[in-house]
Amino acid sequence: MSTPTRVYLARLAGVAVFDPNGDQVGRVRDAVGRLRPTQRPPEVVGLVAEMPMRRRIFLSLNRITSIDADAVVLGSGTLNLRRFEKRPNELLVLQELLDRRVQVEPGGQSGSVVDVAMECSRGGEWSLARVAVREQTGRLTRRGHLHQVEWERVRGLSGIADSRGTANLLSVLEDMRPADLANALQDLPDTRRNEVAAALDDERLADVLSELPERDQVEILAALDRERAADVLEEMDPDDAADLLSELPPPEQDVLLDLMQPGEADPVRQLLKYTPGTAGSVMTSEPVILPPDATVAEALARIREPQLSPAIAAQVFVSRAPMTTPTGRYLGMVHFQRLLREPPADLLGGIVVNDIDPLRPTTPLPEITRRMATYDLVAMPVIDRNNRLVGAVTVDDVLDHLLPRDWRDRDAAERPSTAEPTLDGADG
Repeated sequence: MSTPTRVYLARLAGVAVFDPNGDQVGRVRDAVGRLRPTQRPPEVVGLVAEMPMRRRIFLSLNRITSIDADAVVLGSGTLNLRRFEKRPNELLVLQELLDRRVQVEPGGQSGSVVDVAMECSRGGEWSLARVAVREQTGRLTRRGHLHQVEWERVRGLSGIADSRGTANLLSVLEDMRPADLANALQDLPDTRRNEVAAALDDERLADVLSELPERDQVEILAALDRERAADVLEEMDPDDAADLLSELPPPEQDVLLDLMQPGEADPVRQLLKYTPGTAGSVMTSEPVILPPDATVAEALARIREPQLSPAIAAQVFVSRAPMTTPTGRYLGMVHFQRLLREPPADLLGGIVVNDIDPLRPTTPLPEITRRMATYDLVAMPVIDRNNRLVGAVTVDDVLDHLLPRDWRDRDAAERPSTAEPTLDGADG
């Protein structure tokens, strides 16, 4: 986004919104913040724009290319015209915070909120970081001084929180691994579980859903509004999203896929076409792929990316352009241990291994298991009839489908004795 790293939101009220062609589509009316656990400032997830006939819609920040005092410019001319509805864990910044009576620490100086600024972190996340507060003087003829202070120093903003029990519970669960958080959610009543899930950000909820049994995945997804559900599906790996959607009736699948960005929905649609129990149905369509003229150093940098799972990062697949699936002609793969042994400037084309036959989309799971065990592999390439790489099957994908369907369900007798008291205590 081509935007200053700090934007005062009251100044955006009424600013025109333009599509990429320069045509005005509406005006900004508010910003949407998503509440987070503990005292962390809310994350800003988008803007509310008013369209003709006073219809208000949501504009996600990741679909906005620039924000300034004169205009907000969208990166796409395609708009979701569904009427905006605030979710339980969200706040409308201008509507709910402006003119709120607060105290500024230290000292407890009273005042009222006149503006709130969102700031962008190095990771690209926007949050409500600063508050403009005007002192309360008690004299009608004198205006108090205006102070710009960090969100954490302002007391009186906490009234925007949802329920105390859910907020306290979130603070307990915040640092858990996704698999542990998924187990903890299974200990909760359905209503509280859905409240906690709705309060998680999209990426965190996507990670947790991937660790839950299919039944719980479907129930949590159904409790979200469809727009939010589509956002969460976009954050999931395509194979996990396809597995979840396969549990839904086809009409509901189509609705959610249509709400997703085309670039995110297309690989999921393709995976849903494959026969269950085959390589095509369990593979990921986003392995690490590089051209043969990439260097060892470039490959090592790629597999260090923190969002990659260990199984995906264990090897690099080499192919001709294009580098997205389906690729050009598949050439082979290089394991990360081989990358560590080679000079950084060497090319992948000179060390690629291609003496193991790739899988086909129709290869059944028992055959995949046998071949991965035979060659001690954690991932295998999947190619189509034109020798193009269409994905990769990883060992965790295979285990998920070989274990009983209910293996993620936690029987009460197997739960740690400390889990329930911890959650009950957090529930307050």
